[in-house]
Amino acid sequence: MRPIFFCADMDAFFASVEQHDHPEYKGKPLIVGGSLEHRSVVSACSYEARKFGVHSAMPVLMARKLCPHGIFVTGNMKRYKEVSDSIMEIFSRFTPNVMQNSIDEAFLDMTGTELLFGPPAESAAKIKECVLSEAGLTVSIGIAENMYLAKLASDYRKPNGLYQVQNGTEIEFIDSIPMKKLWGIGKSTFSRLEKSGLNTAARIREYPQKLLASMFGDSEAEFLYKISRGQDPGIFTSAPKTHSISNEITFDSDINDYTILKNTLLALSHKIMFRLMEQGGTSKTLALKLRLDDFSTSTIQTTRQNSFTSAEEVFSAALELLTKKWNTDQKIRLIGLGLQNVDDNGAYQPELFENIHEKQQKVENTILKLNHRYQKSCLLKAALLHRSRSGKY
Repeated sequence: MRPIFFCADMDAFFASVEQHDHPEYKGKPLIVGGSLEHRSVVSACSYEARKFGVHSAMPVLMARKLCPHGIFVTGNMKRYKEVSDSIMEIFSRFTPNVMQNSIDEAFLDMTGTELLFGPPAESAAKIKECVLSEAGLTVSIGIAENMYLAKLASDYRKPNGLYQVQNGTEIEFIDSIPMKKLWGIGKSTFSRLEKSGLNTAARIREYPQKLLASMFGDSEAEFLYKISRGQDPGIFTSAPKTHSISNEITFDSDINDYTILKNTLLALSHKIMFRLMEQGGTSKTLALKLRLDDFSTSTIQTTRQNSFTSAEEVFSAALELLTKKWNTDQKIRLIGLGLQNVDDNGAYQPELFENIHEKQQKVENTILKLNHRYQKSCLLKAALLHRSRSGKY
């Protein structure tokens, strides 16, 4: 029995939900993002807005210049999650093996379901019909014998697309997609491939894996070797994954004031550590994200032998990362902090002798319980009472 995977990807999800809930938005350029005053970025946009060059992750101010007559909304994540849950429930009617990849995308293992729902293209059409009739939204579905090709196929005829990569046509399908649009090929990799004259999958297939490894390293060579042949490189897997807990702040004006940055990191440290404590998870890796006034973005992270135990410990590590990464002459537009590789099932392993951070953890657990009890931040670090000029701790 040949495996069959679907990749179901909602079309312009956030914008489509807004257009469904607000019929007056239909057929118009709609941009979902933060307010103009806080210099936010575009979270999503309708296909009508894309015609003007608007795309996700673009600054809202730039989107306004490209599409001055567009409709700008701040978005409603609670509503998007609600719709997403209902769509995932629809998917689960067709197979128990649903792997949700994001809020608007999922892989469905449809192997062996033909007797129930018909051939793959027919069952995919049924899924699309259910999503449209029950949620009022369109979904593009890609079908293939591995998840990587299914993902590529879901983008092939967007929006409202349906495409199946037939057995035996994998290489032909891969060759029809521009190299820079192959999933997993970033700008840096694409640039290196172009410089090496490997600007098509067909050219990559001419090179043995060992030669590719001498040029790009073992892991990247294996990835290139497999995708150029339509094989699954293992990007997507049904195995349980760790996740991250992060928060970021965009300042109202670009800053290089260390005191403001320090207080902001203190606030972010408490936010992410309290969220970690609420989830009962553990993490040994902390990442710092900086976006400068020229929009260049960089990250730096540190991994410790033992899990972080308190917000104070996170804050201390965050300051170390800031010192390593930031040139004080640079003005910062956005700063973010995140705990990476969070293990929800991980048990914290205490050291033999209690240290200062473990004592702090007990205090913070008490604060968390009190804040939950009174449904507000009744207890707060004194330093956080003095807000930065962003006003958004």
